[in-house]
Amino acid sequence: MTWTLEQIEEQSRQAATQLLDVAGMEPGQILVVGCSSSEVVGGHIGKASSLETAQAIFRGIWPVAQQHGVFLAAQCCEHLNRALIVERACAEKYGYEPVCVVPQPKAGGSFATTAWVQFDHPVAVEHIRAHAGLDIGGTLIGMHLKDVAVPVRLSLNHIGEGLLLCARTRPKFIGGSRAVYDGEPR
Repeated sequence: MTWTLEQIEEQSRQAATQLLDVAGMEPGQILVVGCSSSEVVGGHIGKASSLETAQAIFRGIWPVAQQHGVFLAAQCCEHLNRALIVERACAEKYGYEPVCVVPQPKAGGSFATTAWVQFDHPVAVEHIRAHAGLDIGGTLIGMHLKDVAVPVRLSLNHIGEGLLLCARTRPKFIGGSRAVYDGEPR
């Protein structure tokens, strides 16, 4: 099936909205997004990059993150060792050290490139510990989530042709069988 950019933008908006609601994300927390525009358009990851598709996905997700007061972290592709593009305020709040690189569509990925252009004060960082994430097209965002990731199923499981996997995180349960927990922490 051929997807329009408007459909891809709406799917992205819907996915971000549902995940942020299910995850109970609070202002100042981090949403990591890994995105293969190649997979979304029906190609193989890293082989059919589409800046226009990445821009549509960004247009769907970014306003939702802003509305919730959540930082967006855009994962770069393997050519930049999966570095992330974040707003400088996010890096400063969490103590993430910026590195010197500017993503490009074929070296960093189209989604990270779009984030770099759209953010007010973008920086690249090597590592984060996000509170939730959207993995669009099998980009493997797990390395950027907090220790206990919980899969989240949404009403949709694809954006365009790209498989959509989502997760939220929670603190670790510790203490064994005699421990008492105050509900499930977020």
